[in-house]
Amino acid sequence: MKNIAKLILVRLLGWEISGEVPSGIKKAVIIVAPHTSIWDFIYGRLAFWVLETDVKFLINSKFFVGPLGGLLRKLGGFPVKYSKTTSLLLQIKQMYNHNDFFFLVITPEGTRALVERWRKGFYQIATGSDIPIVMAYIDYKNKRGGLGPVFYPTGDYDKDLKEIETFYKNFHARHPERYNLTQR
Repeated sequence: MKNIAKLILVRLLGWEISGEVPSGIKKAVIIVAPHTSIWDFIYGRLAFWVLETDVKFLINSKFFVGPLGGLLRKLGGFPVKYSKTTSLLLQIKQMYNHNDFFFLVITPEGTRALVERWRKGFYQIATGSDIPIVMAYIDYKNKRGGLGPVFYPTGDYDKDLKEIETFYKNFHARHPERYNLTQR
């Protein structure tokens, strides 16, 4: 897949993809921002193939039926059950506990729409599973994306979020009017 993804994303579309997860890290939450378009998933999926980074995405288990389920698994989809009786954080923690290598991609904005504050889920997953956060980015204006620095949460969410968002302040969304950092 790497060669096909590189042909499409780098050669045909002209994107620059860079970075890597350091070799000693076997489990992490990978956050990607900005996230304002469905194209973010498409470019991101291609970029992770270019970087040869095996990642997983959370997708509602109701979509894992028939041929669509197989396709979603091939793309890195990981089925989760959304219900009042099922704790999503517990399901995610079990994913990390049952895998030797596990990189879960999350968009801290939580949606492609404009939000006032980033969601805390990625941070709760990292601190609850004692794993680092890898900061991935997409920059439409400069046609570049990839994996940035590794961040180790301190437990002080507000302080850590300010530092994380500082990394993202110079990236350009496909729809800039929908991109908002919590810290201004």
